[in-house]
Amino acid sequence: LLELIDACGFRGDYNFLYMPIDFRTRAAMGYAFVNMETKEAAQRLFQCLDGFSDWSLPSSKVCNVAWSDPRQGIDSHIARYRNSPLMHAVVPDEYRPALFANGRRVQFPPPTKRVKAPRQG
Repeated sequence: LLELIDACGFRGDYNFLYMPIDFRTRAAMGYAFVNMETKEAAQRLFQCLDGFSDWSLPSSKVCNVAWSDPRQGIDSHIARYRNSPLMHAVVPDEYRPALFANGRRVQFPPPTKRVKAPRQG
């Protein structure tokens, strides 16, 4: 997904990405959360990806872009995930939410309390 977003010209315009993956099947759940740095970048992402269907792997799925409700903004996403079971040591990095600064992945803030292991991890 990051390759697609970057190919659309958005490298450096997003600061958060989480694409849920099923722990048992290791397949993406079919949706993702992306936080853009500005409202203008978010609107351009809507225009670029809403209706997108030219996937690198054969698929009949069409991308539908929508505002996340109730979570908006990087602080909201960090607050939601920093103490989540997704951040437990047993969860592979590629399954976790990711933060970005200037187009590069950066470390997620540490948890503020003990993180429980995921139920399906």
